[in-house]
Amino acid sequence: MYQQNQLVEMRVDRFVRERLAPALERASAPVTIEAWEVPDEPVPFAQAVANTFTPFELGQAWGRPWGTVWFRVTGTVPAEWDADPDDVELVVDLGFTAGQVGFQAEGLVWATDGTIIKAIEPLNGYVRLRLAPGQPFEVYVEAAANPDVGSEFVDFVPTKLGRKSTAPQHPIYALRRMAVVHRDREVWELVQDVWTARGLAAVLPEQSPRRASLFAALDAVVDAVDPTDVHGTAAAGRAALAGVLASPAAATAHSIFAVGHAHIDSAWLWPVRETIRKCARTFSNVLDLMDQDADFVFACSSAQQFAWMKQFYPELFERIRVRVAEGRFVPVGGMWVESDTNMPGSEAMARQFVEGKRFFLEEFGFEPKEVWLPDSFGYSGALPQIARAAGADYFLTQKISWNETNKFPHHSFDWEGIDGTRIFTHFPPVDTYNSVLSGAELAHAEQNFADKGSANTSLVPFGFGDGGGGPTREMVAAAKRTASLEGSPTVRVATPAEFFAAASAEFSPAPVWAGELYLEFHRGTYTSQARTKHGNRRSEHLLHEAELWATTAAVRAGAAYPVEELRQAWRTVLLQQFHDILPGSSIGWVHDQAVENYGIVAEALEGVIARSVAALGDAASTAVVFNASPFAVDGVPAFGAGTASRPGDARIERSGDGFVLANALITVTVDGDGLVTSIVEAASGREALPPGTRANLLQLFRDTPTQWDAWDVDVEYRRFGDDLTALDSLEVVADGADSVALRIVRSFGSSVVTQTVSLDAGSAALDILTHVDWHEKQRMLKLAVPVDVHTASARSEIQFGHIERPTHTNTSWDTARFETPAHRWVHVAEAGFGVGVANDSTYGHDITRRARDGGGTYSLVRQTLLRAPMFPDPDADQGEHTLRTSIVVGGLDAAIEAGYRLNLPARTGQATAVEPLVSSETPAAVIETVKLAEDGSGDVIVRLYEAHGSRTTASIGVHFPHTGVTQTDLLERETAQDAVTGATGDGGSGDGGSGDGSGPGAVAISLRPFQLVTLRIARG
Repeated sequence: MYQQNQLVEMRVDRFVRERLAPALERASAPVTIEAWEVPDEPVPFAQAVANTFTPFELGQAWGRPWGTVWFRVTGTVPAEWDADPDDVELVVDLGFTAGQVGFQAEGLVWATDGTIIKAIEPLNGYVRLRLAPGQPFEVYVEAAANPDVGSEFVDFVPTKLGRKSTAPQHPIYALRRMAVVHRDREVWELVQDVWTARGLAAVLPEQSPRRASLFAALDAVVDAVDPTDVHGTAAAGRAALAGVLASPAAATAHSIFAVGHAHIDSAWLWPVRETIRKCARTFSNVLDLMDQDADFVFACSSAQQFAWMKQFYPELFERIRVRVAEGRFVPVGGMWVESDTNMPGSEAMARQFVEGKRFFLEEFGFEPKEVWLPDSFGYSGALPQIARAAGADYFLTQKISWNETNKFPHHSFDWEGIDGTRIFTHFPPVDTYNSVLSGAELAHAEQNFADKGSANTSLVPFGFGDGGGGPTREMVAAAKRTASLEGSPTVRVATPAEFFAAASAEFSPAPVWAGELYLEFHRGTYTSQARTKHGNRRSEHLLHEAELWATTAAVRAGAAYPVEELRQAWRTVLLQQFHDILPGSSIGWVHDQAVENYGIVAEALEGVIARSVAALGDAASTAVVFNASPFAVDGVPAFGAGTASRPGDARIERSGDGFVLANALITVTVDGDGLVTSIVEAASGREALPPGTRANLLQLFRDTPTQWDAWDVDVEYRRFGDDLTALDSLEVVADGADSVALRIVRSFGSSVVTQTVSLDAGSAALDILTHVDWHEKQRMLKLAVPVDVHTASARSEIQFGHIERPTHTNTSWDTARFETPAHRWVHVAEAGFGVGVANDSTYGHDITRRARDGGGTYSLVRQTLLRAPMFPDPDADQGEHTLRTSIVVGGLDAAIEAGYRLNLPARTGQATAVEPLVSSETPAAVIETVKLAEDGSGDVIVRLYEAHGSRTTASIGVHFPHTGVTQTDLLERETAQDAVTGATGDGGSGDGGSGDGSGPGAVAISLRPFQLVTLRIARG
């Protein structure tokens, strides 16, 4: 039987290849082609068609990398054709390669009136002309010569294609075909029948009767179709398959909800400007499919991509709006982009939802209820609470299926975040977001589904993605044929909301996964492209400052609040948190542009801050320090301005060939190699460093991952490391009572590191400023801080709290977590003593346990400062970088404060003392954000969280006249008042939600561990 079926397979495959495929067209006719090459960047339709077009021939080369050529195509449908207008099509092959759809040449077809008809893609190269025989036509094809930057992902060879400035200037495509064709619909339907039956048969057990019947029917198809008259006998071929395709699915068949989808990366192996065009191409394909099939449904995430359509393709956007209203073009995700979730800061992660949902509500009156992140590189343990606080009920990804070590135990479950919030989550067991609904994919979804017995439903996103393209009519045909087909899961084209309603109803209760969804892969993304990461971190904190001081100026001085400037800055930052930009996995062009954009953001926000600070001044103004941190700094209150003061107890002195830096809190010894050999806490006399170890140790490692260069760090790097102890110079550069400092210079390879190690008066933190002129390739630079504490875990800051991760390797899950992300600080401790290591732009860390001289273990904290991958950007991270580190002796609260201090340095301005608008009397209740309300009411929004992981009560001071305080969700809509327990003082009546408006007051709150709370304070 096996051999017989194998012969049938071969017979059928040749039959399709040599008989059916050529018969998909009944006839074809040539067209007239003219072309105009765009000199540089893409231009709008009206500008393009106004140029002079010259004759162009099939086979002629076109398109230098990243260039655009406009083709004017004219012709007439032959009068002798007996063709239904719906079967008359323009077919275009731009010279497509064997690479993936969306990673090469693409086109957008325009009518002469400037409306978009449809896109041209590999495997989707038709445009329905809908013309009767004898009718003429004229269209324009905007052809993008996007180079294939390694879409097969086999060898990851460095390429010059990732920047327009380094890409070759010769054409890289040749126009293969443009013709008007008469499509044979019946032959096309037969091809779809055969594809479905053949695909199903291939995945069934060899001894299955169903498999045998499918092969028998396929064999009969070949017999039924006359090779000399395929057009006339295709119906007979379809009849031979009709019986096996009509046999219904088993009652217990796995139930698949198929959702049309096109995961369009907002930048990756192409620049953002090309993504905008990719969206237009994909969405035009989708709209055309909707015109062809009334049951087709498409889900689209990323408000940014809708916003681009509104800005650059308004006619297309209005057509999308109509389909959204019908419930067929479905906004999902509720975020500005499909962002990374490991690195965006607390407020930025919240604003992904605020900006995304606000756009969808304002434009469509629609609020997505699911978080849609199929491809991000791991998921923060803070995300369930943030998502639920934004009104989301569900979460979807499939990326954890990429784990290198451990297989995740569930596909549908409740995901519990660090605060205890749960959100129903689904991992599509099909293990792709680019399904074509093949028999192999559907079978894999059914067999792979981990929750059999409890549930039997999964979601399959189908359509070409990453580079766009979306679903095709062949995929829609496959869905129809597998709606109820014996041997196959049932397939229903549906919306994500329909799926989640059905899937969540299957459990009572659902299994629970607590904590982060750590991706055991792509760990290098915490470090690659350090300038992008620095720009993100700096922008986030400038936004914090700008909103704080603009709000303070609005309330205290009546200054206008710069709504649009802030929104534009936020949208730029949110866009660049996309999961291939912030992680550093895009081509060089993308990161060059990102750094440029961060510069624009910084200039705009510095202007907002300067104007706000100036508005707070008066005739009596003097130079004062503005402190945007939620903690007092040098006597200046949190969120206020005043005169700074330090105790003046810093000192430095020689010690052998090294130095001792000291103040009243800590004493630091630096040896002749410029390495820290001792940090002693004055109050306890406790030594922070283990015996025989040195801190501020730079280590250089070989960094040659097996695959995915910019994405991956492989654990084998640990076998090949060098301690950088050789010294060029060591000198004192500051010796004052307020601060003392050393400068250390080292050379290695082709690079130079200059470090400034400083200790301020009154500070328990040793600050390290590391300037690297980096010219290594495939190397990784880490900074090591050994800490003499015996612990099995470490705490790392994430959004609105921290996560505690094991530092042992008891299980395969622990072992796989050898590189982890953190925000502004990490902290290791044993009872009564701890050390934090803070940073200003470093995300990648590894924290391990080592055997200690004299017994026991110590913790080794390492920051991953720089990498130098070769793909997709061969020049990644080359050049100068400045990174700041702080080693702080103390408890968790000291680490938290150090993180804010490094990232929100105090600034000087002309003013009298500025009283904070709000304050927290409890260190664990940290105010993250102060801003004005999104609705323009002038209400003050205060976002805060519990930072220590403990239950706490706090009094939030409100230092301006107000009429009431209301707890809201992230979109500033009133919600359950579960945290607000009362209001006191002149501004409140004590009922937790109102006040008399006569003056300042305080709000009493009660917080569970890591609870996130948003307060709306109505101004009096």
